[in-house]
Amino acid sequence: MAKSDYQFFFPLRVRYAETDAQGIVFYGHYLTYFDTAITEYLRDLPFDYVAHVKRTGTDFHVVKAVIEFFAPSHFDDEIEVHVRTGKIGRSSLTFIIEIFPKNKETLLVRGEVVWVNTDQKAKRPASLPEELVVKVKEREGSRVRA
Repeated sequence: MAKSDYQFFFPLRVRYAETDAQGIVFYGHYLTYFDTAITEYLRDLPFDYVAHVKRTGTDFHVVKAVIEFFAPSHFDDEIEVHVRTGKIGRSSLTFIIEIFPKNKETLLVRGEVVWVNTDQKAKRPASLPEELVVKVKEREGSRVRA
């Protein structure tokens, strides 16, 4: 995909502590980048994640995370973590994430994260909140599959 396929991105700067002995971002930190950008994506919708958990007794669990690496990031690089919802299920959301250098089209990392909304007492999947579904569809339009 291209940057133009996304309605949202979150900018980050690579910190020294996130790099390994080779001077590149340690692979595990990309999941933190993904999680941070998803949180900001939801905040930007706007969807109040904390209020959702308190109000409904449900919470989201990551059930799948995939990362593909194409080029490295280094200390002090400015990057943009682009996020969109690729699919909405009955109880799940699939986020598509791509990371690019600031102001460039070079794909560094591509990922997918699947969340399932779960009833915390029953430990079973629960339907997505309609408020969230409506807001995602408004933002993503025809780019999101149901």
